[in-house]
Amino acid sequence: MKLRLKEILSEQGKTAVWLSKEIGVTDVNTRNIVNGVIKPKLDTLEKIASALEVPMWQLFASPEEVRNDDKDIIECPKCHNRFKLIDKGE
Repeated sequence: MKLRLKEILSEQGKTAVWLSKEIGVTDVNTRNIVNGVIKPKLDTLEKIASALEVPMWQLFASPEEVRNDDKDIIECPKCHNRFKLIDKGE
């Protein structure tokens, strides 16, 4: 199964080098993971999802599935942090 790492990194304006530093994996191995050359272990996937601040399922989901999940997400135009809107039943 192909990961969406290139797309997620691009959306967030981050690089494979940045990701390698965040997850403690060599630049070469991180690029190989991003390019689909090697498959990461579960603990590495957890680190990647945490570093990118996405649920792990989004690493595997199609862009359409992610967009459907993002309908309640807003992004701050200044800091670009993303926030999930919560319906408090009002």
